Amino acid sequence: MPQAARYVAHTDSGHCHILEARSFEDAALHFAEAHASSAEDDELRVIVQSEDGGPEHCFVVHLHAEAVEACA
Repeated sequence: MPQAARYVAHTDSGHCHILEARSFEDAALHFAEAHASSAEDDELRVIVQSEDGGPEHCFVVHLHAEAVEACA
């Protein structure tokens, strides 16, 4: 299993959180679980970036299914 790394995750509304996770997808899921109350429906769009910088990765988290997919 990969080592945990630090990520910055946020929604389009700008709410940001730094967290440890094993992957970008894992960071998106953990962020969504912690901030599900801000979701208008079953989906939450989460942007994740390594704490050290680099490209942003966009994910849609399906809260009830705990499924993560790349943004279209």
